[in-house]
Amino acid sequence: MKVTKLVSTCDVTECPTIYATDRGTLLIQGETPTGRGLQIPAHETLVEIPMELIQKAIRDDLI
Repeated sequence: MKVTKLVSTCDVTECPTIYATDRGTLLIQGETPTGRGLQIPAHETLVEIPMELIQKAIRDDLI
């Protein structure tokens, strides 16, 4: 799978980031929230990203 970085909240690799794949999907890098009382199936995951990241992606016409 080819992955392309679309937008990030900083210039290093350990920040919330949105990537596009050559399969027409997005990969989201963010914090794994804990202690929220959510029931997430074992085959799925949940990440938390700042709203600023989505706003920047839309503003830059990336998604």
